[in-house]
Amino acid sequence: MNVMPNRMDRGFYKYQQEFENKALNVLRSGWYILGQELKSFESEFNSYITDKKDDEYCVGLASGLDALWIAFKLLDIKKGDEVIVQGNTYIASVMGITINDATPIFIEPDEYFAIDPDKIEEKISDKTRAILVTHLYGMASRMDKIIELCKKYNLKLVEDCAQSHGARSENKMTGSFGDVGCFSFYPSKNLGAFGDAGAVIVKNEELAEKFKMFRNYGSEKRYYNKVVGANSRLDEIQAGLLRVRLKHLDELNAEKIMLAENYSREIKNPEIVLPKTAPQTSSVWHQYVIRCEKRDKLINYLNDKNIGTIIHYPIPPHLSEAYKYLGLSKGSLPITEHLANTVLSIPIYNGMTELEQEYVIDAINSFR
Repeated sequence: MNVMPNRMDRGFYKYQQEFENKALNVLRSGWYILGQELKSFESEFNSYITDKKDDEYCVGLASGLDALWIAFKLLDIKKGDEVIVQGNTYIASVMGITINDATPIFIEPDEYFAIDPDKIEEKISDKTRAILVTHLYGMASRMDKIIELCKKYNLKLVEDCAQSHGARSENKMTGSFGDVGCFSFYPSKNLGAFGDAGAVIVKNEELAEKFKMFRNYGSEKRYYNKVVGANSRLDEIQAGLLRVRLKHLDELNAEKIMLAENYSREIKNPEIVLPKTAPQTSSVWHQYVIRCEKRDKLINYLNDKNIGTIIHYPIPPHLSEAYKYLGLSKGSLPITEHLANTVLSIPIYNGMTELEQEYVIDAINSFR
């Protein structure tokens, strides 16, 4: 048996006719940018994330990275400012900060792979302007104390929800806590498009209008540019296809939750540390990430059994060549670095069969 680390084709085939009908409808419409499909998706996704609140807004963008860096840009985060962010995140989170010439201040994670709320306050300085929370692997972070700190120190709160579409903390969806909730719809996500795509959720109508202007070259009216903006538009085909998948997102998430519960119940190997969610939070299990001190040996062992795995992520941002200029040496974030050396994402995807999962579980349980 061959089990891939992820499969996106099965998620397509499950709703193939709906996807193909939508694509053809958009192609035949003759309108491909900033049209009705985008408006409808923005409205529907906003309702999904915010529980139909009228005072929050969704703006579609070209990618999750664009959502991040444009968010900090429009929140006026700039050179000399500091943004607190967890160390064990994907580098795009940090790029959202540094593209604006601001400085990332790294915080170690808690036992749930999330930013540790108890370690944030000691890092707040007179230069701190914002906190960026990444809901990693589909697992919602603990938000109550973070919100209190933002209020206490008058800080902006940005959420990186690239992997957490539908996850909840304190019974609220990720993306509905912050000044800006940033989403990626990269094809591998739980709510995945068929190319690059992203969006933001904001509480402020004025800020939403700024996003709409900025994404379209800084123009409110064609050829009349108020600011130097970007070309970051979620196109009609991707918006339409996302509308199809959004209708089924709860079902898709439920399937991955079931697969994760199977893993958590059936994997019984003292060499393996299983993931767990924080109290009063949920996960949509974008990834199921185990830890193993013998990770390289485990990878080779699983490869021999044709079971694919992925390391999310092997090099923490602070040790990447891109951020060498920050001057953070190996050992400066020991928890983050230990996770980078031990985490391993095992196969979990929509359409995974019972036999495939049983094969993975049996193989992991037999590892020594």
